[in-house]
Amino acid sequence: MSLSVSTPADKPICGIRAVIIDLDGTMLHTAQDLHAAVNRMRSDLSLAPLAIDTVISFVGKGIENLVRRALGVDFSPVVIERHFLQALTLFEKHYLDVNGEFATVFPGVHEGLQAMQAKGLRLACVTNKPAAFTLPLMKKTGLHDYFEIIYSGDSFAKKKPDPMQLLQVCAHFGLAPVEVIAIGDSISDTQAARAAGCKVLTVPYGYNHGQAVQDIDSDGIVSSLLQAAHLIST
Repeated sequence: MSLSVSTPADKPICGIRAVIIDLDGTMLHTAQDLHAAVNRMRSDLSLAPLAIDTVISFVGKGIENLVRRALGVDFSPVVIERHFLQALTLFEKHYLDVNGEFATVFPGVHEGLQAMQAKGLRLACVTNKPAAFTLPLMKKTGLHDYFEIIYSGDSFAKKKPDPMQLLQVCAHFGLAPVEVIAIGDSISDTQAARAAGCKVLTVPYGYNHGQAVQDIDSDGIVSSLLQAAHLIST
């Protein structure tokens, strides 16, 4: 089955009581942190550094996937698994050192979150990043206190594109999925939202595994969280 092509969102989305927002590539530009940690890991393994665009194309399905993809540049699947645990340990060590050092908040994020709060919308952040990195990063960048719920990649047994995290948000808020909208930058976000029964908007400036966001199925593309806030209403 082919996916629908996303177009710019320009019509109000009504009947929404809560918003679930992705972190990397949606609220925060974290590519430089990830790039630094990946290349320090690769240096420890006597591997050549990767370009930042290559690392960006690996972002979006969690740290385990990122590490495997970074190893896959040089190794076969069998050899990847042989080195994986050591590489993951090295990456986590280096990422703890640089987490938030280079990260920046995308334009319109703070303003969009404030506008959503002013409308009485309940806010949740759902990311595939482990909690050990998510919570310090959100506090460092001033995002933490906007959110009633923060679910990370290790909060449950499954993560995006599985709908488990989103369905847990709906359950916690006591809302039906049709009353909740997700905002993300990648196909993992849209697949999770569709599977959960939520509406979903995408931003065009994120990572999306190196693919064009216009080619994935969503209810529209918004230029910023502030534009999303203007379109969403209860």
